Amino acid sequence: MKKIGIFSILLSFCLLSLASAMDLKVEGRKLLSQKPPFTVGLPEEFQFIHSSSAENKDENSLTRSFLFVKAKNKQAEDILIVQIADKTNPQAGPMAIPTLKPLAEKRFFSKGKIKKKGLEINYLTQVMAWNPDAPSLRPLGVKGITVPSHWALQGQCLFPYYDEQEQAVFIRYSKDANSFGFGVSQEGKNWEKDSILGNEKKVFEIFQKTFMEMMDSIRVQ
Repeated sequence: MKKIGIFSILLSFCLLSLASAMDLKVEGRKLLSQKPPFTVGLPEEFQFIHSSSAENKDENSLTRSFLFVKAKNKQAEDILIVQIADKTNPQAGPMAIPTLKPLAEKRFFSKGKIKKKGLEINYLTQVMAWNPDAPSLRPLGVKGITVPSHWALQGQCLFPYYDEQEQAVFIRYSKDANSFGFGVSQEGKNWEKDSILGNEKKVFEIFQKTFMEMMDSIRVQ
C-alpha cells in the first residue's frame, strides 16, 4: 500500500478552502483542538487570524491550517501556525512522518524527541528570519498586521496522533527576537552556532525554555 507523505505541507500553506475554525481555537492561553482532541498551553494570548484546508490527492490526506498572532501596535510579535493532516483513504498505508530539519544548518538550533502518553513528539528550536512576503503570513497583512523583517526564534513540533497514524499535528511557534527586551544583533553571523554569544544566546535559551514548557503541556485524549 502507498504511504502518505503528509508534509509537503511543511512549508506550504495552501488556501484552497476554508477550514472550520471550530475544529481548533484558542481560549486564554490554551490551544484547544477537537479533531483530534488535544490541548497545548501557550505562552501568550493569541488572536485568531485565518483558517484554510487543502486536499492532497496524491498523498491521500487533507491538511487543515490555522494562523494565530499576538501583535503590539499592529505589528506581529508572536506567530502561531497549526497544521493537522487527516488521512482520507482508509486503505492507504500509514502516514510517513518526516524528520524536522533546521532552515539553515549554520544557524543555532536544537532538536530532539520526547515521549508523552503514547505519543512520540519531534521538536526543533532554531533561529530564523521572518519573511513578510511568505504565503503563510499574507492573511496577517489582510488584517492590517505587519510582520517585521527581523530575526526570530522558532519552535516546531510534529507528532502522529497515536500509533494508528490516521492524523498528524504540526505546530510552529515563532517570536520576534527584538521583543525580549534585550538589545540583539541584526547581523546573521552573530546568530550562527559557532559564534552565538551574549544577548543572542540569552534570548535563544529563554525561548527554548518557553517552547519546552509548551511541549510539556500537551495533553491528548
